[in-house]
Amino acid sequence: MSVARAAATADEHAHVEDLGLPSGPVAMGETVRAPAAESLLQIYECLPHPDCKRMAVLMLSTTAVERREQHREILRQIAQLRTFESPLAAV
Repeated sequence: MSVARAAATADEHAHVEDLGLPSGPVAMGETVRAPAAESLLQIYECLPHPDCKRMAVLMLSTTAVERREQHREILRQIAQLRTFESPLAAV
């Protein structure tokens, strides 16, 4: 099990998936919390750094639980665009 997948499953996440993107491996998971007023969907992505010592964790939270697939797609697109290279290095 990858470190990213382990992090995504640590909090009893549902719908955990490994995404093999051109930018690198990504693990995505989600959980639904039930605060007093309405349900809260939280979707997480764990992106391991190429040095294997660090990891970026992205989280999207919404009360629009019925639109979970659209929110997953937003995070997938963010993961495809990610880079661990400094934008200042190109200057």
